[in-house]
Amino acid sequence: MIACIVIPGFELRVALQRRPRLRLEPAALAPEPGAEPLLGPVTAAAEAAGVEPGMRLGEALATCPSLQLVDPDPAAAEEAWEGIVRRLEDVGFAVDPAAPGCAYFETSGVERLYGGLEPALKRALRAVGPEWDARAGAAKRRFAALAAANVARSGQALVVSDEHAREFLAPLPTNLLPLQARQQQELAELGITRLGELAGLPGGAVAERLGPDGRRAWSLARGGSSRRVRGRKPPAELFETLEFPEAVGNELTLRRSLGVLLDRLLARPERGGRALRKLALSARLVGGGSWRRTVTLRDATAEPARLRAAIGPKLLDLPAPAVALTLEVLILSESVGSQLELVQPEGAELREHLREGLRQVSAGTGSGSVCTVVEVAPWSRLPEQRALLVPRDD
Repeated sequence: MIACIVIPGFELRVALQRRPRLRLEPAALAPEPGAEPLLGPVTAAAEAAGVEPGMRLGEALATCPSLQLVDPDPAAAEEAWEGIVRRLEDVGFAVDPAAPGCAYFETSGVERLYGGLEPALKRALRAVGPEWDARAGAAKRRFAALAAANVARSGQALVVSDEHAREFLAPLPTNLLPLQARQQQELAELGITRLGELAGLPGGAVAERLGPDGRRAWSLARGGSSRRVRGRKPPAELFETLEFPEAVGNELTLRRSLGVLLDRLLARPERGGRALRKLALSARLVGGGSWRRTVTLRDATAEPARLRAAIGPKLLDLPAPAVALTLEVLILSESVGSQLELVQPEGAELREHLREGLRQVSAGTGSGSVCTVVEVAPWSRLPEQRALLVPRDD
């Protein structure tokens, strides 16, 4: 069986740990700076006042003027979620964390250890902890397990058999599907609000109307796939933190601090000479709360210049001055080297010489001095309109 653990409104629960008095008041997770003004998870009091997750900020404040907005704390949420996942792994589950507040695992390997399916699910809920209001679901298929966990009550484990999965999913709302708000609205305008209504439509018609996402949603409404759950690889556990004596908002200072953190990480003996594949940059903000961005490199590398070029632009997204900066390695490459070409393709050396010459010209004459002719309107009678001069990036 595939099991799913769900913690409703996980990000809001983490953010409310600093302001516990708001748990019984109308409160909602504020949108991130620069993002679309849509609310995140809301408290029970806010939901009773008519505020729903995903509602626009202006509409929510008009509906409930006393609504309190809680700043997101993604760094604390990531830390709390990592602790929950590790507690589940400590009791024997191979966990696949889908997102903060949602994780999957298979129970076949631990059912004999705990005396059955339901005792194993109860053990998983105890490992999460009673303070998180978690609920569990189990089924033969991944989406059915997710739906069961969302339907279950706090602290409850709900098991759905494969024979009754279609009947169980049919009356559930379509907002359980991984669709964008625009696609959800389009389904509602067509009068499709239940999974059973979507599952009863022809798959080709759904794909034609909603595209590949609609086809996948149609498949999930019919139960989804039964592919196995693979547990995650152990995290790298490499991080470095730099605390500032006072809040820093200057980009030059932040970039130099990032360089210091990179040098420290690359010098750690635990790295074992392996290259870095995925990193996370987080900051503790001056007004409370935190900020976090992840960077996945196309090619794993340990070159400081390439790493700075990939991570440095993320510092421009900082919404407020930072009092601490943390750089964490999430994934390391499995090998310590890379296979080089024995024989270079014909003309590769000449192209490299040409690129180096263009870089020298650009460095001496300024950006935009080296251009490429790009044909845009070959049918035009005017020579000036047939092509454009576009500055080269290399």
